Amino acid sequence: MRIKRGFKARQRRNKVLKLAKGFRGGRSKLFRTAADSVDKALMYAYRDRRRRKRDFRSLWIARINAAARMNDMSYSKFIHGLKTANIDLDRKVLAELAISDPNAFSQIAAQAAHQN
Repeated sequence: MRIKRGFKARQRRNKVLKLAKGFRGGRSKLFRTAADSVDKALMYAYRDRRRRKRDFRSLWIARINAAARMNDMSYSKFIHGLKTANIDLDRKVLAELAISDPNAFSQIAAQAAHQN
């Protein structure tokens, strides 16, 4: 007796079409183009989950650099000063401080400047 795969094949196609929901045109309606689009979308999602970490780090560095320069220091001297002063704050926290509490950032910058 042969197996026709009717249920399993439909289940697989519906799974792909569900992932393609919201795509434009045939990409959300036609299985073959939807499958290609979903594969590409999943590849981009995988890549960009890693990319996001890099993007945020560079954003934090830009913010810290701007705040450090307001305190008459370059970014590299500021970070070096923190390391020598044994102040263990990561860039995410420093960037948040630079925006939300500039006075606290200035005090940290003063300690970093004192070490240089």
